[in-house]
Amino acid sequence: MKQATQAKPDMKAQLLSKEVQHIDITSFDARPIIDQMSHMSFTSRDTARAASIYNMMLNDKSCSIILTLAGSTSAGGCMKLYADLIKNNMVDAIVSTGASIVDMDFFEALGFKHYQANEIPDDRILRDLYIDRIYDTYIDEESLQACDHTILEIANSLEPRAYSSREFIREMGRWLAEGGAKKKDSLVQLAYEHDVPIFCPAFTDSSAGFGLVKHQVDNPKRHMTIDSIADFRELTDIKIKAGTTGLLMIGGGVPKNFVQDTVVCAEILGKEVDMHKYAIQITVADVRDGACSSSTLKEACSWGKVDVAYEQMVYAEATSVIPLIASDAYHRGAWKTREKRRFAKLFA
Repeated sequence: MKQATQAKPDMKAQLLSKEVQHIDITSFDARPIIDQMSHMSFTSRDTARAASIYNMMLNDKSCSIILTLAGSTSAGGCMKLYADLIKNNMVDAIVSTGASIVDMDFFEALGFKHYQANEIPDDRILRDLYIDRIYDTYIDEESLQACDHTILEIANSLEPRAYSSREFIREMGRWLAEGGAKKKDSLVQLAYEHDVPIFCPAFTDSSAGFGLVKHQVDNPKRHMTIDSIADFRELTDIKIKAGTTGLLMIGGGVPKNFVQDTVVCAEILGKEVDMHKYAIQITVADVRDGACSSSTLKEACSWGKVDVAYEQMVYAEATSVIPLIASDAYHRGAWKTREKRRFAKLFA
């Protein structure tokens, strides 16, 4: 591993001196804010309606809730929020980018941190210091490479065969639960303990990819690999089993399209399933280029993926609104009487 330059150790320590603190939705009650926003206009009213739809999902005893994560909200301070959704039975499955799961959540479970970038020098200086930047957030690249090597260690311990990303992430959770965690209540560990499956359909497009490449290079004849087709099949199995479903989507990209496509995939398999009944998407993406990340939920109806009765697009940077939506739902308390789905047991 390349080491950061020794010429400027004080500068690196100074830049990595203020840790990102993750918001605690249980520590404040957003219900009065959401109630008043429902009488406003623009993004405020959209946010309040999204909160209302999320509460509908939680109150609908037949509804299974799937959370999708794209972007860097976990690094930006929402990591505990997503973990609390699992801990309090407010989501039943997760589809995510690999970065949110590995570079952010698993990374912090190993005891590493994300840092606020209060000053941003020339990015060439950051490279020289081995500091990675996500907008105004810093990550120590040397710590991230330690995370890569932990992924390598887990891969080396497994039987050489094809695994869905869900299977491999479950092994990451097991590794944390069996003594590897230096920080408790990570999303990955809680998902393992509560049988909430996590899918990363583009898993190797993350820090995990480096560890898995090293695993294959070191074991050319006997190595494990990630099977993205198995991901699609397993998530479709969950949709078929679940029946009524609701989507809480942070950002867009592969996770958004992947979970929506399960309806079409089930039809291809000869199974009659309903479109996703409820859907919320929080995004800043524009719709005019026809991109998947920004395609509206009404547009998804034309593909047979999402019903239009209970859908809401919220055009906002997610760290500014998802804490309000999640805190509102937590304090309204519908999660207290929800049945746990434990969808991971479908694949035991």
